[in-house]
Amino acid sequence: MSKNQAIPQKVEQLRKTLNDHNHCYYVLDEPSIPDAEYDRLFRELQSLEAEHPELITVASPTQRVGGMPAKEFSQVQHRVPMLSLANAFSEEDLQAFNKRVQDRLNYSEDIAYVCEPKLDGLAVSILYEEGKFVLAATRGDGATGEDITQNIRTIKSVPLQLRGNDYPKSLEVRGEVFMPKAGFDNLNATARAQDEKEFANPRNAAAGSLRQLNPQITASRPLEVFFYAVGYVADGDLPDNHFALLEKFHGWGLRTCPEIVLANNVEGCMRFYSSIQDKRNALPYEIDGVVYKVNKFTWQRKLGFVSRAPRWAIAHKFPAQEELTTLLAVEFQVGRTGALTPVARLEPVAVGGVTVSNATLHNMDEIARKDVRVTDTVIIRRAGDVIPEVVSVIKERRPQNTKIITLPTHCPVCESVVVKHDDEAVARCSGGLYCPAQRKEAIKHFSARKAFDIEGLGDKLVEQLVDSGLIHDVADIFHLTAEQVSNLERMGDKSAENLLVSIEKAKQTTLARFLYALGIREVGEATAKTLAEKLGCIEKIKRADEALLQSLPDIGPVVAENIVIFFQQAHNCDVINKLLDAGINWPVIEVKAAEDLPLIGQTVVLTGSMEALTRDQAKEQLQALGAKVSGSVSKKTSYVIAGSEAGSKLAKAEKLGVAVHNEAWLLELLGEK
Repeated sequence: MSKNQAIPQKVEQLRKTLNDHNHCYYVLDEPSIPDAEYDRLFRELQSLEAEHPELITVASPTQRVGGMPAKEFSQVQHRVPMLSLANAFSEEDLQAFNKRVQDRLNYSEDIAYVCEPKLDGLAVSILYEEGKFVLAATRGDGATGEDITQNIRTIKSVPLQLRGNDYPKSLEVRGEVFMPKAGFDNLNATARAQDEKEFANPRNAAAGSLRQLNPQITASRPLEVFFYAVGYVADGDLPDNHFALLEKFHGWGLRTCPEIVLANNVEGCMRFYSSIQDKRNALPYEIDGVVYKVNKFTWQRKLGFVSRAPRWAIAHKFPAQEELTTLLAVEFQVGRTGALTPVARLEPVAVGGVTVSNATLHNMDEIARKDVRVTDTVIIRRAGDVIPEVVSVIKERRPQNTKIITLPTHCPVCESVVVKHDDEAVARCSGGLYCPAQRKEAIKHFSARKAFDIEGLGDKLVEQLVDSGLIHDVADIFHLTAEQVSNLERMGDKSAENLLVSIEKAKQTTLARFLYALGIREVGEATAKTLAEKLGCIEKIKRADEALLQSLPDIGPVVAENIVIFFQQAHNCDVINKLLDAGINWPVIEVKAAEDLPLIGQTVVLTGSMEALTRDQAKEQLQALGAKVSGSVSKKTSYVIAGSEAGSKLAKAEKLGVAVHNEAWLLELLGEK
């Protein structure tokens, strides 16, 4: 075989292989090769087409990426109108539809219907000539749509070449382009990160993506398609019923919704409606109802059309998941971890089949991003059992007397200071030991193995003790009696006795464990140990300011602020005093005086290889001398200790004028030379 013959054959074989893998991946959802292998084949085809541009065809997998931006969309006349559907909103509406069908057919027996989830996307028409993708259009007004061929070509679940050989010469298929929920969430997350406008819902995202004048933008969006009908057909035979046609679609490589079923009667339709409504939120795509279609094509033709809708199909809509209402007020709820969540109090409105009067606003960043204000007209969304949320504001209806929502400075439950760091979206109550909203979580943390390690005081018992009013804060644990505990569910005399023994034993602890048990935000075991070793007693820790705390190893400004604010709350200090009065104690810790800590307040950076000490040993001994050991050089760095083969940190220190010492200087400081 000559080279001139081999290359076209190789190109055609690569296209067939890639199309087969696309079919397995996007239509069958059964990947047949690893992504890396697919990419290798794709690059090979790209390379051959680049060397031989005369071999490029519009049906090649490489041509999905989108061409040049269009100045505007041209118009497409639908040979067969793309009609809308009449709606049913209740079982009674569906029964009435079925009765009309029976009456028009003069048929009193059961009618078989194809039941399809009603996808919340954008209807499209795609024309194949001799199996090749040639044209795609939007529904438009039903008679005329817009040419979106280049955009549809970028969607990988749309075959550029039909499979098999039994398809009609001209075949126009109808389908729904949609954006999966996961893809929608990722798209909006990217928009937020780039400070761009977000899409309101997956349908808007899909419609906006398909109407991009630049196909490359469409290609970057996570769009998919399900096919559900045919329009114009020429020179070919089709099955005599709709369900069999959808099975034909599979053979031609046209993706259909896997949830579609054939119901033998109207009762079967209602069963499908109920089942798909139950699993609606678990589906990876949005649906807003069910479409029922008379299965037999002869009956469809006999029933015909009325106005702009077929008499043989109807859409059974789910209760609306979005509605408009007025935001009357905002209250802040405190969660079990101290997080404050703004909750919108609404003018009651029916959403998703229930009356909604409250909705979450998530956090202050979301309120600012959506510019939500009291008295605004807002869109409320409720999806199944998910907590209703405020989606957006209708700013065109904003009255003059709106009130800007502000974060409270003090906890609405316990009056402790509310803390919100700039790099966090969530604001939190600082009264962790005292706040009733956080009581159960505080006690569970306090009694955990790494804290006070109170054996027998598990989560369920904590719930009982709090719910019965026996414990109001962690100090109350040490005042429980055997009689109180034994009267609780599943707690006999022996269990109560064992628990009290464990509580008494827990009074002997360490300062580090005590500090960790307090549940100060971002104070874990390591930080608690540092506080205990460097400051030595609870009173010094209470009085420590942020500057002193930041001079300690591995304590930054955020953690320092959390510690200071925690001990500034009188409620927290009251509980600590109650714990000490109950007999909590620990061994005295000897802390070196400031004169024995020559590097107190100094920040040191280690770089390069040391000979006498490992990096960890050097770090530990520097910290023992009061230094804070950092991993990066800045203007605040006091010294850089450079070993052999020091790199960029040494260069940066020299550039910033930071003092640089060698390992010998460190050993002399440590008294080892």
